[in-house]
Amino acid sequence: MTATEPVRTRTPIARVVGASLVGTTVEWYDFFLYGVAASVVFGDLFFPKGEELTGTLLSFATFAVGFFARPIGGVVFGHYGDRLGRKNLLVLSLLMMGLATFAIGLLPTYAQVGALAPILLTVLRLIQGFALGGEWGGAVLIVSEHGDPARRGFWASWPQAGAPAGQLIANGVLAGLAAFQSDAAFDSWGWRIPFLLSAVLVLVGLWVRLRIEESPVFKEARAKQQPEDKLPLIEVLTRYPREVLTAMGARMAENVSYYIFTIVIATYAKEHLGMDKSFALNAVLIGAAVHFFAIPMWGALSDRVGRKPVYLVGAVGVGIWGFLFVAMVDTKNFALATLAVTVGLVLHGAMYGPQASFFTELFGTRVRYSGVSVGYQLASIIAGGLAPFIAVALLKAYDSGYAIAVYVAVCAVISIVAVTSYSETRKRDLTAL
Repeated sequence: MTATEPVRTRTPIARVVGASLVGTTVEWYDFFLYGVAASVVFGDLFFPKGEELTGTLLSFATFAVGFFARPIGGVVFGHYGDRLGRKNLLVLSLLMMGLATFAIGLLPTYAQVGALAPILLTVLRLIQGFALGGEWGGAVLIVSEHGDPARRGFWASWPQAGAPAGQLIANGVLAGLAAFQSDAAFDSWGWRIPFLLSAVLVLVGLWVRLRIEESPVFKEARAKQQPEDKLPLIEVLTRYPREVLTAMGARMAENVSYYIFTIVIATYAKEHLGMDKSFALNAVLIGAAVHFFAIPMWGALSDRVGRKPVYLVGAVGVGIWGFLFVAMVDTKNFALATLAVTVGLVLHGAMYGPQASFFTELFGTRVRYSGVSVGYQLASIIAGGLAPFIAVALLKAYDSGYAIAVYVAVCAVISIVAVTSYSETRKRDLTAL
């Protein structure tokens, strides 16, 4: 199969990319804000007092709950996205995420309502995960199905850049508050501000998303759809089992390394190294800025040399870099820690950049939303969802960051095997699948 001329659309590709990027930025801001807050304040605020790392483990357990909800969201949003279209489902996912995040900013703490506090926190985290489960697939598909096939890797990578953009805003707001507030003020009420601010970001995202039209590739496929067609999820599992497993395997190194480099570092620096909260937050802030630009660069390179070679550079890279990352952060030198995070995220970008187009090219149009969502989000449970929990547990058991580096390396091997075992997808025609 080779690439063909794109189906005509009245919406300029730049506007489609902008709508996806703004929306994914808002959703990842909300999602990562929770992760950062879980690593620095939630353990103390929403759980009984005890050993500090134990509180953090419980906090990260609620973080993982969001990942368990993501495949469910992916299945539900994928089903209706394949039946009704990409655009409407993207608007709904953004609304759900924004409302849940805003509500977290209003929650009472454990000291105020006891066990009800972590229960409410967990419920809202489930809603966040459910919404994000539907967001990613729709955002990358609506760009992939609008754009020029020859530059699909580049255009589809921009929604991916919403992750570091959201991380950048979340860490930036938290770092700013930490810099201008005392620890007592931040722990008391300052942490709520970033969650409440999400309401403004959601309104902006909705305004942009409502101004684009539906994917032309989807509209063409929808016109040909037969009433007897199987349910999208059933067709994905029966026709594309290898593709689902490929996507899941490819996600392991990408997802785990990202949360180690951006979330776990906050706990590692604070609890293991005794550093101030701002040490890790500021390092990630700088790394996320570089990461934002690295992702589309890697996506563009995948249009020239293929998805597989670029993805493998990232998988091999993070597997090796994890050990250097720990060594550099252990110096407690801010410049070295920042370099460790930045290089780690650039290598991560080599996987994350071409990932959107790679996964899009694995599935046929009729079930593409379901396929990419299921493959991507199922891996999130065992990869990103458990990564902070496993990393902190390893740190507690072995009292060494190198145990975490071994964990990253094992995940890298899984991704290398998954990507090398599948054929190159760069020249596949989305309208023919």
